[in-house]
Amino acid sequence: MKIFDLVAARTGLRDHEAVAAGFTPHSSTAIADDHKAYYPGATPISIRFTGATDSGLLLGAQLVGTRGAEIAKRVDTSATELHHGMTVDAMSDLDLSYTPPLGSPLDAAQAWTRDVRSLTH
Repeated sequence: MKIFDLVAARTGLRDHEAVAAGFTPHSSTAIADDHKAYYPGATPISIRFTGATDSGLLLGAQLVGTRGAEIAKRVDTSATELHHGMTVDAMSDLDLSYTPPLGSPLDAAQAWTRDVRSLTH
C-alpha cells in the first residue's frame, strides 16, 4: 500500500490475529536505514516481527519505509520465511545477498529474540 511517499506492507498475522489463532504472540519493532548511512540517501525502515513466545515461530511481519526502500522485496523474504515455518531467531542465519550501498542489516529479529528472552528470564 502506498501512502504519499511511504510504502507499507505486511505478511502473516498481527498480534490480535495471532491471539485469535491460539498463539501467545510478542512483537518487536526496529528502525534501521534502508542502506548504510555513509552512502547518500539512506532512509529509515520500520520493521515489526511478531512471533510465538513459546516456540519462537515467526507469525508475521509489518514494514513501513519510503518508496525506494524496496519494501516489497523485504516483505517477500518474510513471506518465504513464514511459508517454511521458520523461527524468528533462525531468520538471522539466512544467507541473503548484502552490499552496503543497497541494504543495511536489520536487527528486528535480534530485537525480538532479546525481548522474548527478557520476558522469560
